[in-house]
Amino acid sequence: MKCELSTEQIQFFQTNGFIVIEDFLSPAELTKWREAVTEAVKDRNGVKMPGKEGKVGMDDGINKDAEYFSKVFDQLLNLWQTNDKVKEIMLDERIGKMAAQLSGASGIRIWHDQALFKRPWANPTSWHLDTPFWSFSDRRALSIWVALDDATLENGCLYFIPASFKETTFVNKGIGKNMDGIFEAYPQFAQVASVSASMKAGSCSFHNGLTIHGAGANMSSGHRRAMTCAYMPDGNTFNGEPNILPEVYLNTLKVGDLLNNDEQNPLIYKS
Repeated sequence: MKCELSTEQIQFFQTNGFIVIEDFLSPAELTKWREAVTEAVKDRNGVKMPGKEGKVGMDDGINKDAEYFSKVFDQLLNLWQTNDKVKEIMLDERIGKMAAQLSGASGIRIWHDQALFKRPWANPTSWHLDTPFWSFSDRRALSIWVALDDATLENGCLYFIPASFKETTFVNKGIGKNMDGIFEAYPQFAQVASVSASMKAGSCSFHNGLTIHGAGANMSSGHRRAMTCAYMPDGNTFNGEPNILPEVYLNTLKVGDLLNNDEQNPLIYKS
């Protein structure tokens, strides 16, 4: 694993809000990640999240755009909670240290992992922010995105709006069908050139949760699989958003409570 970060890489991330690390995983590690994630996804049988009823592609009869969004990507969260092989991968202290160095946090907790699989001919993922969905508000929060297949311009790689995290807020604009919807909230970035993040399988990117990002449509007949994990700097408190928190745990929380439950959000690195 290519887990040593240079001063230049850290500075690039803190300036632009994202970074791509080529050949993050060795070929053997990539095989291990692929096998673990494939097994975990299969065992879930379409269940998106432990303790939740929703399934991948489920039409709730309410969301008129459900069919569209079901064809953006398959999303399964907190695989680490239901598969020991994924747990070993996600709790790796080396990745936690990278997240801490990039974000400037002294401690890093897992917020949630998620497998993001774009099927052949999948719809694009519109420009959006991550952190406003989460149950805490921290401008340092970030995610890793590991390519399990080559992520290309053709099959739906990520795109970033550089430095946008410096001006975006915690107001949740959601993920709409229109790619340009985010610019209604942040018109200052409508003319900024986006940066594509095509990468080989085994490479990864990190991005700040307030960096505007999205992904293209899958214009190919193959899958574009990625394994991701969102990270919460240690010491954060509950902001009232339920997000991925189980109901039993939610019922014990009030706004302002410390989010330090190691069963739900394990601390994977502390300096």
